[in-house]
Amino acid sequence: MALSKVLVANRGEIAMRVMRGAAAMGHATVAVYSEADRHAPHVAAADEAVCIGPAAAAESYLVIDNIIAAAQASGADAIHPGYGFLAENAAFAAAVEAAGLTFIGPTAEAIELMGSKQAAKQRMIAAGVPCVPGYEGEDQCDATLVEKAREIGCPVMVKASAGGGGRGMRLAESEADIADAITAARSEAENAFGSGVLILEKAVVEARHVEVQIFADSHGNVVHLGERDCSVQRRHQKVVEEAPSPAVDGALRERMGAAAVNAAAAIGYRGAGTVEFLYEPASGEFYFMEMNTRLQVEHPVTEMITGLDLVEWQLRVAAGEVLPLTQEEITFSGHAMEVRLCAEDPAAGFMPQTGTIRAWRAPSGTGIRADHGVATGSAISPHYDSMIGKIIARGADRDTARTRLLAALDRTLLLGVTHNKHFLGRILRHDVFAGGDFDIHFIDRHMPQSAVAAHAPQPWQTALAGALFHAHDAVQLARMQQFDTNLTNWRSSHAVTMPGCVAHDDTVYDLQLDVAPGGRYAVTLADAEPVEIEFEQIEEGRCRFMRNGVRSSVDYVIEGNRLWLAVDGASLLFEDRLLQAPETDAEGGDGRIKARMDGRIIDIAVTEGERVQAGQKLLVLEAMKMEFSMDAGIDGVVESIRCAAGDQVGARQLLLTVTPDGDAA
Repeated sequence: MALSKVLVANRGEIAMRVMRGAAAMGHATVAVYSEADRHAPHVAAADEAVCIGPAAAAESYLVIDNIIAAAQASGADAIHPGYGFLAENAAFAAAVEAAGLTFIGPTAEAIELMGSKQAAKQRMIAAGVPCVPGYEGEDQCDATLVEKAREIGCPVMVKASAGGGGRGMRLAESEADIADAITAARSEAENAFGSGVLILEKAVVEARHVEVQIFADSHGNVVHLGERDCSVQRRHQKVVEEAPSPAVDGALRERMGAAAVNAAAAIGYRGAGTVEFLYEPASGEFYFMEMNTRLQVEHPVTEMITGLDLVEWQLRVAAGEVLPLTQEEITFSGHAMEVRLCAEDPAAGFMPQTGTIRAWRAPSGTGIRADHGVATGSAISPHYDSMIGKIIARGADRDTARTRLLAALDRTLLLGVTHNKHFLGRILRHDVFAGGDFDIHFIDRHMPQSAVAAHAPQPWQTALAGALFHAHDAVQLARMQQFDTNLTNWRSSHAVTMPGCVAHDDTVYDLQLDVAPGGRYAVTLADAEPVEIEFEQIEEGRCRFMRNGVRSSVDYVIEGNRLWLAVDGASLLFEDRLLQAPETDAEGGDGRIKARMDGRIIDIAVTEGERVQAGQKLLVLEAMKMEFSMDAGIDGVVESIRCAAGDQVGARQLLLTVTPDGDAA
């Protein structure tokens, strides 16, 4: 069947990616969007666009009827689900086909089967695909799961049978942890996927996460496109992906590829899919984990080493065509590596962040690719995933790809929201990662929380911030009064000295600014030698300056008393504290518990009048598909609770107060 117009039932970078592939094949495209995404780049990129509901995903991107109605209203004859939202929803695939439209993906039966880790594992065992020892039985009561976990032996992994993305997964390292792991995994699974069914697996220690990209058509042909290594993970979510895996040789690739093809053939699969394995280098054995019945976030690394367009393949298979290549015709060249750029704060336990992107520039160059769906002015809201985009690099070998990716990260400009770019750079620079000999515990072992503290500015960067606050204001004033900005800070007398005070995170820096005519500053921090800065040009968003005789330039954004500064590959946020009283409310240390970001209260674990201890869970906030425990910062008594389960709350909203011991009546 011929396809002519494709509706993309997704948003952000994946919607942009799918529309790019569809347009390249000559298909018209239709975007869907929530009210919050009305001005999003993916909406502007489509030939047509249809609003499908309010900001909340449950009222827009997850409403099957609204998406099908949008396809019918726009005249689309096919729907591509992307990944996330409804991509692995069997009911959605069935509804699309029932409406007389083409679903660009596998059958509803295959999605349903592989969407359940429980059923998928049972089918893979029957098909002879190697699987991790565990329990995937029908008896789901807590007592049975605890007993089975003890039989398996710790460490044991508790997993939600439905869904993915690392949600609904807990590791029980000892028998004392089992019951709590089951309770926590089930709660998160029910909230994220609507199902509390769990499976148990023996935790394979010192393993690598290696997945195989497969493709199948409706004519019985199945091929694999090589493997990807996704071992660098945090909370079971992938951070860095690469192809091929540095741990896989030709013989192992053939074995894994055959197992993945066998898995797909066993269920009569169609379209793009990924078979995920745990590989144990010490034994040389690998075990089936799950199959993702969609295009993966990390598919670009496969595209870059095969030269293939996986979206094109999806569209051809959906149209009933035979796979474009046989297994023997598929070749691999070079190495590719990808990082996920996310709005999150590594220094605060990788807490997702919200806000407005004040400046954005994606990198480009030889071997560089950037998949994203944002622009300057885009809002990062609490309603959707925190990933902003992906930066990918290819090279003739692994180290070339790695160093190109590092340079591309440094050239990526992202100001306005807290993000993980500096953390990603630290991973790529780490000697163990560069050597290629690591496993799924890489981040825990080599980059503990104490090592991912906020990037502290160098003294000259703090000095630059203090001078730029002053110089920017002077230039703005000159423009308002229609003066020549070259006369900024001009005076007939000598240089004048004035105080300055800037803050970065919780550190406050007192400065002395000696300001001379022509934009020349000597900035002194504490007892250090003055930093000589001379501004040559200050434009909105960028300035050129001399520092101690060396010419440099930086991107920046100033709004009110806040300055975002992009310098030496890092993104720094400073506040002008000269006329502002210092912040005094520490995180729960004064008894006030505030929302760390926009989100929804899903549980309140205490009552008013209850005595609590420091570290005790008070309530749970859900944001960006994740759950965050809000704990007491002090011992005391719960004085007031100012929210209820189900409430939508805003960042820094006061949720609960605890009266410290000694103050309680």
